[in-house]
Order: sequence, then C-alpha cells, then structure tokens
Amino acid sequence: MQVSFEFKMKHLTHLILCAALATAAQGSFAEDVVDLGTVQNTAGADNSATAKDSASYQAPTKGSLVATQPQSVISQHFIQENASAASNFSDIVNIAPSVFSVDPNGPGLMETQSLTMRGFQNGQYNVTFDGIPWGDSNDFTQHTTSYFMQQDIGNIVVDRGPGDASNIGNATFGGTIAVNSKDPMQEANTNLYASLGSFNTRLFGAQLDTGVLKNDGDASAFVDYKNLTSDGYLTNAGQRRENIFFKYSRPVSDNTVLTFVTMQNKLHQNVALGTTAANIQKYGPNFGLNNDPTSQDYFGYNYDNITSDFEYLDLKSQQGDLAIDNKLYTYAYYHDGFNGADPGLGQPNGTSYGPNNVPGQMMTMNYRSVGDMLRMSEAMGAGKLDFGFWVDYQTNNRWQKEVDYTLGGALDLAAGKVGAMDRNMRDTLTTIQPYVQYEWKATDALTVTPGLKYVSFNRTIDAAVNQGATNAPLNSSQTWTKALPTLTAHYMIQPEWSAYAQYAQGMLAPNINAFYPAGGTTATIPSQLSPEQSTNYQLGTTWASKRLTLSGDVYLVDFSNQNTGTPCGIYTCYNNTGGVKYNGVEGEGTYVLGSGMSLYGNYAINNYSMSTAGGTLQNVPKNTATAGLIYNQGPAYASLIAKEVGQRYSGVDVNGNAIPFASYTIVNFASSYTFSKDDGLGKNTKVGFQINNLLNKNNIFASFANDANGNPMFYTIPTRSFMVSLSADM
Repeated sequence: MQVSFEFKMKHLTHLILCAALATAAQGSFAEDVVDLGTVQNTAGADNSATAKDSASYQAPTKGSLVATQPQSVISQHFIQENASAASNFSDIVNIAPSVFSVDPNGPGLMETQSLTMRGFQNGQYNVTFDGIPWGDSNDFTQHTTSYFMQQDIGNIVVDRGPGDASNIGNATFGGTIAVNSKDPMQEANTNLYASLGSFNTRLFGAQLDTGVLKNDGDASAFVDYKNLTSDGYLTNAGQRRENIFFKYSRPVSDNTVLTFVTMQNKLHQNVALGTTAANIQKYGPNFGLNNDPTSQDYFGYNYDNITSDFEYLDLKSQQGDLAIDNKLYTYAYYHDGFNGADPGLGQPNGTSYGPNNVPGQMMTMNYRSVGDMLRMSEAMGAGKLDFGFWVDYQTNNRWQKEVDYTLGGALDLAAGKVGAMDRNMRDTLTTIQPYVQYEWKATDALTVTPGLKYVSFNRTIDAAVNQGATNAPLNSSQTWTKALPTLTAHYMIQPEWSAYAQYAQGMLAPNINAFYPAGGTTATIPSQLSPEQSTNYQLGTTWASKRLTLSGDVYLVDFSNQNTGTPCGIYTCYNNTGGVKYNGVEGEGTYVLGSGMSLYGNYAINNYSMSTAGGTLQNVPKNTATAGLIYNQGPAYASLIAKEVGQRYSGVDVNGNAIPFASYTIVNFASSYTFSKDDGLGKNTKVGFQINNLLNKNNIFASFANDANGNPMFYTIPTRSFMVSLSADM
C-alpha cells in the first residue's frame, strides 16, 4: 500500500526563509559575541579539559564532577562520530551502563521495544528535551521515531535516579534521559549531508546556520532538514520520515536571552510485532510482514501514519542575584494506526461478512500537551535557593474500531463492543509540580542540599466506549498527590575528584488502565489504587583528569505499591501488589593511551528481588558491559566498541511463564575522515563508514507480544549492516 505525504507549505516556507537568512548572513556575523555567561544552559556540564587528546573529550560516556547522583554524559562528539545517521536517542543511550535497548528493524528504523534502565521499564523513567518532560499521558512512554533525530542533538545525560527536588517530570521515579539540542554555530554555514546503507537505507539532509547576526541584535539560528527512507531489516517493514528542526536564539540585553525551538516530523512506518518460532523456522529470522492481501500479516494492513511537533519559547535572565529560566511549550502527536487482527498468523480469517475475509483494526490516538516550566535561583546566605514549578496539561483522544480489510475497511459491526468500536474515549492529565531546595555550602568543598517537591496528578476519562468494558461508558476522574523529600551531599575531594550521596523519594501515578473496569462494574477503583513509590539511596564518586575519567556508584531502590494486572473474570483488574527491591554497582571510565588512542569501558550489575514469590521483571539484564578502543588524531577517527547484554527474561510462553534469554555481545565499528580545504574537496568535507553488528550475531533477543493462540512472537537482532556517509560545508 502506497501512502504519500508532504510537509505543509508553512514548513517549506520556514525552510526557504531560513535558507535565505543563512545566505544573507555570510558576511554579516559579529566579530565580538555577547557573553551570556550566567544565562547559558549548563545542565549536565563538566568543565574538565575538552582538548581532543583529553579523556573527557574522547569518552563515549563519562561521569560529571558536579553530579549528585549516578550520571552518564554522552557528548555531541561521540554522537556525531558513532551514531547511525538514522539513530534516535534510544539507540545512542544504549552505550551507557545499566541501559538495554535494541531497534529490531535496524538503528532508528522502528520504535524501540526494550529501552530499560536498571530494570525500570519505558514509562517508569523520564525523557526530557532541553529540560522539558514529554511523552504519552496514558502511560508516560515515548515514541522514539516521531520526534528528535541525532543530527540535532547536542548531548544526552543519563541520570540513573529520581534526582534532587528540582528534577521534574511525570516519571522521575526511575531516572531521566535528558536529551539536549545543539546550539547554532557562531559563523554562517551551509552543510549538506547524505548517508547510504544496508536495508536500502537512505538519508539526505541540509543544515543552514546564520552565524551571529549583527543587524539582528547578535541573534543566531539554524534550520536542519532530513529525509529518511529505508526498507528495514524486517521484511516489508519500511519507513519514510521527514523532519525539520529550527532553533533561534537572541540576546535581548546583556543578561537576558530569548530562544525559540520548533520541530516538525512526518512518519509512515510499517509495523511488525515480531513473529513466532514456527514462522522464523519457515520464513527466516527477519520475517516481519508479508505481501499477501489475504493475510492479516499483509504490510498494507499493518502501518502507522504519524505527525508530531514540538515547540518552546525560553527566556533566561540574570537579574542581580536572581536567575530566571522560563519555558513555555507545546508538543503534539497525531497517530492513525492500522493492523490485522493477528499479525502473528495464529488466528484464522473470518468476519461477519465472510469466513475468508481479513479482520483487523483501525485506530486513532491524538494528543497535545501545553505547559510551562519556571526555574529560579537566588544567592542567599551561605548558599543558593532554588525554587520553581512545572505545570502540564495533556488532552488525549483515542478510538479503535473493528474492520474488514477484504471490503476495504468496512466496519465489522458484529466484532466491536458498540457499533464496531472497541474504545472511544477522551482522557486528560494535569500535572502540577512546585519545588524548593537550598544548596548549603557547608564548607568550600562540601555542599548539602535538602529539598522538597510536591506532585499532583489529575486524570479524567470520558468514554462512550471504555477500553476493556462491554457496552459500558465511563466518566470519572482521580487525583494522586505526594510530597517528595530529597537530600544530597556533594564533596570536592580534590579539583579532579568528587563524591556524592543521595537520598530521594519517587512517585509514579497509575496509568490510564486504572480506569478500565469490567463491563458495568467498578472492579478496579482508581481511588483505592495508590501510586507506585520508591525510596532511593545512592553513593558515588567521579574522577576527571586530562588522561582519565572514572566514575562509579552503588545504589539501593525500594519500590513499593507496584501496580499489577490480575485476572478478573475475562477482564483484568489492577491492584497494588507488593514491590521490588533493586540494588547494584555501576562504573565507567576512559583512559588516554597517547598517540590518539583511548580505552573505554563500563560495567553494571543490576539485581532485583520481588515480594511476589517467583516473580520476574521484563527485559532486565543481570549485567551490562562495554569495552572499546578509540583512535582520534588529526582528521581521522575510528572506534571499535563491544557491548554485552546479560541474561534476562522477556515475554511469556503459552503457559504464561516468563521466557529466559541468554546473554549476547554486539560489536560496532565506526570511522571517519575530514579533509582539509587544501585537498580540493571543499571546506570540511567528511566521509564516514560504519558497521553495526560486526560479528553478525542474529540471536532471538526478546518477545513483546503473543499471537492469538498464546505463542510468543520474537524479534531477532538485526544482521550486520553498513552505512556510508558524506557531508560538506558550502
């Protein structure tokens, strides 16, 4: 099935205007740039040596000397040299300790199915962009192929813990993946780039930088356009994606800067949910979708059309001792989805119109969030007072209907609950989080920070047909609140060596499934369902010198009030059932050998015990380990990095038992060479070559769904793939 789409004219207009602006700016950038100093974003910053021969510059991940909890900083340098051109943030953070992520269709070519951190699942930790939390309100998860691409990322900070009181978001419970955009260049520039690779993957893009504009108050901006197409590793699971990112920054005074960001994304992707062991044996390990219009697994019946956007307006100002940072933002996700009733081929065809007709579903999920995040800090006494608030309101409209694809999507009135409808609902989530903390400088070396954050989640649902219910409308609401104390201590042992200790409480509100009762009953009563809660204890240390970065930590997390689905007749009811205790050890380091060579490694042991006897968590490796060799001297770069993912459980078999998986190791190679203008190839011409999965491992690594007969559907690790990239400044 061919589905075409184009950006609206306003998006093209933005691109043309920015291109014209960049061209006009070639000779007009300022010689002297305004020093914004205190109004620059320093989140996750580490001001240790940044020369190319330093460990801090070459480190794939590194701790921070200023961090008060376990933190891995992934630099723009590592991302640009190692991440596949199609990568999303989920592919990039896989390098970090305790993180497990695989895209079953190839890097960036499918929404991640397994991004876990210390065993916390997607939806149990935050993802932020430039400090703004984002995701689905129904379960706090993210759609990785629908937002930001690696070409626009400045760095990513992986915080493994709930943070201090100022760390806001719906799911700080398990940590935060903080994605930060890169800044505009100081000089006008036009960069054209292209990548070609395995699975017929092609990416073409252009970035236009204005440089610093003297005639526009020293403003600077860039616009970046990408067009990605790929057939994907899985059969008939192609992707087409267009993405525009624009960032504009302008000083409005010596101590105030205004920043505007917008991102627009268009996506068409065919979605394969995995396949059974029998189908792997019959069709091969990369079997995803077929080309048979009489099959529920036909690619023309299993696809998504998604439009998304993200915008914010940020005002940063330093007024005497008072620092102000206010972001007003909105983001949206508009999803039309189509699927066969059982792409696993376990259910025979048949609808109310005929025994051989192909059954399936059509669905829509459209949501928009609007919010504001205000952060302020003021020097006070022997320290600094930090205070502020976050408020977010998201509306989410969803429906799903049963259809007959043989008849072109005709409603199958006999299959749905009300007029072919499985669900028809509108839900909202309102989040309010004020916070306050005081950074007390007890001595020149010791900082102690007590803090308090108050969280309030209000869910409403107005359903003509409620999911999980038979003919049962529902109109309900519930609010969950809690005060969360934190206490951190940070000690600078030496200028190159710091240590920290943290105590923090976390909270995670129940998902929208708390409102899915059995038909005509209140089998699940949201007011009786407590939020999931955690108490975190963490100790760690970081060393950062020119030749060595080294950090390590130990942690203990006591997780209570776990929300668990339990059988309730033919329905599922949700209740609080015990909890989980997590503990582990993590470490990472980079050592510069000299002559451009560096060694990198990280290791993590992640343990958990459940209060429910025999219970298991999904996709929690017992350990992760990474080892790498990096060469970077002059215009040449090369890296060889291997990551091991330990034993874990994923999915359930036909008897409902968790499925064990053995450990595996993936080796990736990346290289690049930047030519000088004297080579006759233009300014900053760069060629890159990458091999993913160098040793061609093709293990079954996870299961996330079952067919209609209860047989688990598996994904295999994508086979060895290649990518060649070329970029040049104009």
